[in-house]
Amino acid sequence: MFQVRIHGRGGQGVVSAAEILSIAAFGEGKDAQAFPSFGSERMGAPVTAFCRIDTRTIRLREPIMTPNALIIQDPTLLPQRGLFDGLAEDGYILVNSSRSFAELGVGEMLAKHPRERQITVPATELALEHVGRPLPNAALLGAFAALTGEVKLESVLKAIREKFPGKVGDKNATAATHAYEFVMKAAEAACAPTN
Repeated sequence: MFQVRIHGRGGQGVVSAAEILSIAAFGEGKDAQAFPSFGSERMGAPVTAFCRIDTRTIRLREPIMTPNALIIQDPTLLPQRGLFDGLAEDGYILVNSSRSFAELGVGEMLAKHPRERQITVPATELALEHVGRPLPNAALLGAFAALTGEVKLESVLKAIREKFPGKVGDKNATAATHAYEFVMKAAEAACAPTN
């Protein structure tokens, strides 16, 4: 079972991100579930959503305490206590930011995790460019597909368009595609030989 915990703030599409990811996985013939955990239900308050993906029926219903991947939609949450708790040592870390992990002040904290499984992606900038609003969720799902390979980009794009029909879905799909390409280029650069 692959478990994802998504952290963000109210109004950033955290819950929608988990739903879209589960729809993408379901579209690939996998079992999936998505559910939120709210504290104070107001715009800007911290929100956590969860997504489980498996090839077998999922019977668990509790919050994800040991995720295989973390998606952090708002970098202002990075100082939050317990944000990285339970993350598998070989887990994936995806943060919405144009800054590096070192610049964000979490480089040392993440040193025990494989470098190739962690990346920052300027998802808000991509959303502003393609969607016209600072909603990073769709872009981060494109980046998630590239980083983990757990779902295909095509499945993510189809799920986005299913959740948001018409122009809104198309714009979000474009942001997701650009984020996917961003991660793939970063991976290629990391593998390129140095002279």
